[in-house]
Amino acid sequence: MSYLRVLMFCLPLALWSAAAYAQATSIAFGALKADPSDPVEVTADSLDVNQADGSARFVGNVLIIQGVMRLSANDVLVVYKQDETGRTGIDRLSASGRVLLVNGPDAAEADQAEYSIDSGTIVMTGNVLLSQGTGTLTSNRLVVNLTNGTASLSGRVKTILNGGSD
Repeated sequence: MSYLRVLMFCLPLALWSAAAYAQATSIAFGALKADPSDPVEVTADSLDVNQADGSARFVGNVLIIQGVMRLSANDVLVVYKQDETGRTGIDRLSASGRVLLVNGPDAAEADQAEYSIDSGTIVMTGNVLLSQGTGTLTSNRLVVNLTNGTASLSGRVKTILNGGSD
């Protein structure tokens, strides 16, 4: 009977600890903060423009440069917006296929990424691999805030911690 009491006490604590660990892990990302108001340069093998919905799809060896930030992928959909004065600007970029984000010494890979220009936030999903110096982390989701130079990992976060040298 006492075994059952210990189990009933420890199980919720263990589940809460696991859930808290899986929620998010925040870290620094990029040596320099990026400015989402900087111009966005896009290079690709081809471009398809959809006049009906105001989008543009860049395909093949896509490279996006904005200040110190570099984003590459196989395919990037650019969705535009129009403000109340009628000016057109980029709303968001949706990247897929071998997505690589580099900001200073830090780099992240994923299957997909969604970059919201106004907020300066990039959400990377699917087989996320984050490299910082000699360390790496993996997860299901990475949220990078380019304006304050931070990142948050969530999902099943994994890293290998090396012991100190003698």
